[in-house]
Amino acid sequence: MENQSARAKSDLSLLAPVLAEYAPQKGSLITILQHAQDIYGYLPADVLFHIAEQTGTTPAKVMGVATFYTQFRFQPVGKYLIQLCDGTACHVNGSAQIAEAIRQHLHIENGGTTADGLFSLNIVACLGCCSLSPVMTVNDDSYGALTPEKAVAILDGLRAKEAAV
Repeated sequence: MENQSARAKSDLSLLAPVLAEYAPQKGSLITILQHAQDIYGYLPADVLFHIAEQTGTTPAKVMGVATFYTQFRFQPVGKYLIQLCDGTACHVNGSAQIAEAIRQHLHIENGGTTADGLFSLNIVACLGCCSLSPVMTVNDDSYGALTPEKAVAILDGLRAKEAAV
């Protein structure tokens, strides 16, 4: 097995305050992983190995916990994270057609990121906005009463905003 320094690409010092606070506490692995994802935007392999090393646990246990929970990501996400609800209300109101329109328009699948790194798509079980169905969020903004055309127009607006910068 290669050593940690050969694997390291992330600035592991960013995680030091989190590890100082939580590593000594039993049962804090999920909290550490959440903070790590907040810091790096996802969970890079070198960060997972570092967490294992610093918490005195095995890399297999860290990966086991991280892969069990859907909140954790192992690939970088785009600047705009699209979360499209496919809960019952959204599904009944056409989220599958919206998903297809987004996939076709951006040329990505669920869980994918556009080649330019601008958009990532996640189809989720519920966003808790049933009265707005069908609904999607893009980062911290929610968009309801969607149609395939409205969803594509929102994404085109974000792309145009980026082009103007």
